[in-house]
Amino acid sequence: MSTPSRSGVFGSATDPKMLEFSESISHDHRLYQHDINGSIAHAQMLAKSGLISSEDCQQIEQALQAIRQEIEQDEFEFLAAQEDIHMAIESRLVELLGDVGRKLHTARSRNDQVSTDLRLWIRDAIQAIDSQLAYLQIAFLKQAEQGADLILPAYTHLQRAQPVLGAHYMLAYCEKFNRDRQRLESVNQRNNILPLGTGAVAGTSLPIDREMVRQQLGFDGIAANSLDASSDRDFVLDFCYALSMIGVHLSGWAEEWILWSTVEFNFMQLPESFCTCSSMMPQKINPDALELIRGKSARLIGYLNSLLTLVKGLPLAYNRDLQEDKLPTFDAFDTIFSCLGIAVPLIEQSQWNREAIRHNLEDGYLDATTLMEYLILKGVPQRSAHHTVGTIVRQAMDRNVSLRDLSLEEMQKICEEIDECVYEVLGTKNSIAAFQSDGSTGTAQVKDQIALWKKRLGVV
Repeated sequence: MSTPSRSGVFGSATDPKMLEFSESISHDHRLYQHDINGSIAHAQMLAKSGLISSEDCQQIEQALQAIRQEIEQDEFEFLAAQEDIHMAIESRLVELLGDVGRKLHTARSRNDQVSTDLRLWIRDAIQAIDSQLAYLQIAFLKQAEQGADLILPAYTHLQRAQPVLGAHYMLAYCEKFNRDRQRLESVNQRNNILPLGTGAVAGTSLPIDREMVRQQLGFDGIAANSLDASSDRDFVLDFCYALSMIGVHLSGWAEEWILWSTVEFNFMQLPESFCTCSSMMPQKINPDALELIRGKSARLIGYLNSLLTLVKGLPLAYNRDLQEDKLPTFDAFDTIFSCLGIAVPLIEQSQWNREAIRHNLEDGYLDATTLMEYLILKGVPQRSAHHTVGTIVRQAMDRNVSLRDLSLEEMQKICEEIDECVYEVLGTKNSIAAFQSDGSTGTAQVKDQIALWKKRLGVV
């Protein structure tokens, strides 16, 4: 196959080292579906605009479908000499149709062609990731339903803070990953704009119909500025930022469950099918899946930094530097998709060590804040109540007892506003029962949130 990318202006052939150095077909071949779909839409528009005949259009479309079949059946030969998937497909088209195939590139450049293909690919990638995120939310939601009566210690600074319902904890991740889904939706609003038809840099003098192409390819709008359209990669950066945030959320969750599955915490049992053993220590059950998820988030952040650096100094309009945007984008997608694919069954199969959690639940004075708020309701100013409860906690710590193990007389010596009703708010269960603010871990509030999330996610 000869390449149509070399014009008559050149007096010498491309150095083989340059061919090897500049090729991107080894990774951008995954754009073939989107390139073919975009080319078919473009050919149909050219025919409607009178720039090619309907017969030529029919031949081009049939040949492109044949090329699609060749690729899907592993009969297509990808060569570095073809540079990228776009030129590879066009070269094969010319090989099949001769001059008719050479007409396809009328009124377009690889600049607007590549941007179009990449936008189509990202649109599909967003849909695929969004579906995975929905499965992830459902996994957390099911754990929430199963753990409706489970009470966990919540932490700040990795120190025990207040008690929360296990369901409330699980729903926190539903919220995080829902923001990720919203972020992806926002990315697609900016991504789903058609650049095809803006040409290399200035548009075209030929009578084309960009609106027709927009409708056929399902874009929401048409790029308004040819200079910007071919060089813009904001949508790639937006996409990779959204993936990085998913990775950050997954990494935080993984770190937490790694800690909680240790002997020291003993909060949960991870499924052994997602763990590995030590090569030396036979007793070890290592949380490798979670560690890899945590580690792979670094790749995502690295790719985002790489892309930001790539575009930071590029003048208008297109520069070949932008070829380097695809490898990190593709791998970022593959990375996050594989992480989500592991996370869902791991969450579904993990078990809480309820007895171990319950055994140590009263450690750490998780009810101290509820005691402070009890004093506030008695008319004690917040700062005074805060200091008073700190004093009471210190007394309990010195005796190595819980707050509810202190006598009423002991507490009244510190604060006379305390009465026998104090024991109705002490202890983790009473603390949970006391919560009533919207968004809190109160039983009624969490029950409502579970119902809301079931409706949002279509869970029966």
